[in-house]
Amino acid sequence: MNTHEQNRLFALRQLNLLDTSPSEGFDRITRMASQLFDLPIAAVSLTDENRQWFKSRVGVEHWEIPRDTAPCADVCSTSQLLIIPDLLSSATYRNSFLAGTGIRFYAGAPLVTREGHTLGAMCVLGMHPREVSEQEQTTLRDLAAMVMSQIELQHAFGRVDPLTGLSNRNQFSEDLQDMEHDEPNAGRVALYTELVDANELSALHRNMGPACLDELAKVAARCLQQAIGSTVKLYHLGGCQFVHLMSQTGDTHLLDEALGIRQALLALISASDAPLLVHPTMGIAPFHLGEVKAADVLRSAYAACLDARQAGKGAGLFSLELDAHYQRRFMLISDIGRALENDSELYLVFQPRVSLDSGKCTGAEALLRWRHPTLGEVSPGEFIPLIENTPMAKPLTQWVLRHAVRQASSWYHQGGKLRISINVSATNLEEEDFAVRLLDEMAGMALPSSAIEIELTESALIGQGEVAVNQLQVMIAAGLQIAIDDFGTGYSSLSYLREIPAHTVKIDRCFITDLGQNERTATLVNSMITMAHALGYRVVAEGVETNAAYHRLAQLGSDEVQGYLIAKPLLPDVFEKWLQNQTPIIKH
Repeated sequence: MNTHEQNRLFALRQLNLLDTSPSEGFDRITRMASQLFDLPIAAVSLTDENRQWFKSRVGVEHWEIPRDTAPCADVCSTSQLLIIPDLLSSATYRNSFLAGTGIRFYAGAPLVTREGHTLGAMCVLGMHPREVSEQEQTTLRDLAAMVMSQIELQHAFGRVDPLTGLSNRNQFSEDLQDMEHDEPNAGRVALYTELVDANELSALHRNMGPACLDELAKVAARCLQQAIGSTVKLYHLGGCQFVHLMSQTGDTHLLDEALGIRQALLALISASDAPLLVHPTMGIAPFHLGEVKAADVLRSAYAACLDARQAGKGAGLFSLELDAHYQRRFMLISDIGRALENDSELYLVFQPRVSLDSGKCTGAEALLRWRHPTLGEVSPGEFIPLIENTPMAKPLTQWVLRHAVRQASSWYHQGGKLRISINVSATNLEEEDFAVRLLDEMAGMALPSSAIEIELTESALIGQGEVAVNQLQVMIAAGLQIAIDDFGTGYSSLSYLREIPAHTVKIDRCFITDLGQNERTATLVNSMITMAHALGYRVVAEGVETNAAYHRLAQLGSDEVQGYLIAKPLLPDVFEKWLQNQTPIIKH
């Protein structure tokens, strides 16, 4: 079979016309053809690999005839109008199947798609020889055009992807519903194929243009259909993403089968005229008909595909554990908006900082907490990184600023001289009104600049754009203190400390944990403290949990400490009681 015929058959099968139920839209045309030509037989005849199948017919009982020696097959091969005044007078057709049934006359016009693939013929047939006038030839061509319009209308009615000719997501949903009625609870497997990493598509679109990706989708559709077999229905979900259904077998067999399809697909695409190299990944999602919706089947299959790609594997099986992890992430991102609108979920706790000279509390770090109504207490280390890169980052920071400033104001106006530290991300600094919003909050509470310190990580302070630099300058000009949080974990080069606009460095807890037992760690911390002091910074050590670490930091010259040895993060009323009863640790 040559390539042209392969492509023609592929186009025919993607139209989902073969072996389908009668349609009044087509039957109306065949009845009209029979009447216009005053002939007993008319048909919409589709040329399959080895047969002529009638989508619509008038005057015959059978649905198909052999393709061999069928006049419609020659119409399909030549894409030309074919008129046979008398089959018995034709050397080609006198022994054909049609002639054997008593048919003497045939006229057929090709059914041609916009892409140039001939699907078959609109034909009229009679039991007696006859001629065809030019006007009748025009009429037959017009009838063929009407058939093609009907095909295209049916094809484009929201169920077929016009680019590849494959059924689309909507058809996938309908097909699953039909399967549920026929075989309720039967096991199936969705195999999701992604040719190109979705993260790379935008770059490919920009560098090579949309036409290149369209061509890749067309080539991939043909190759993937060939790899899975012509009897398996393939769906195009958009871009370079496809899905098809398989029967359920053991997990190992599913992976082997998916990897086998992947290898066959790679071989076929390599041998074709694909416009670029691809790295297909397969996602496998077993399910039972009727137990899950089509959208959830596709989501699970895509999740398996995404997990496989992230793991550097060619195929992956859907994991409930991983899915639960991502569902939890999605829930947190979705629910933060609701949490910001009520007073029962988000709250602040405050972890004291004490001076090593006096042993007294000098301030506290405000730390955000989330008591989720169904998940319970959620660690900020889990939800803050998720939200930082979403539109909710700004309102979340605003919530923290408002409540931290309000609490700092309450303590300040009660006579406390505490400095409250607030954590800010690099994303916040890129907000052009961040500094103004903070200063407005403080002004509204009559809170002096000495009562607030802004903590930023090294990554937030280094290499930021003009907006971030401006925000820092505005805050410093207003008298706010800037602290470098998690110091020592971000950059291997410390030359940036000469220019960084900060007043305090907070040595990360990872350097403090075994400070009392490890002299190498002590040497490193000593170097940090010495360098920071030499550059004019005040030093705070985080994560102090033992007396040994506390006293070693006192010997090394740290200015302040913070950690569980002093106190865990406390609710405001608990913090106030702690402050009243605080007993300074005596330095050795």
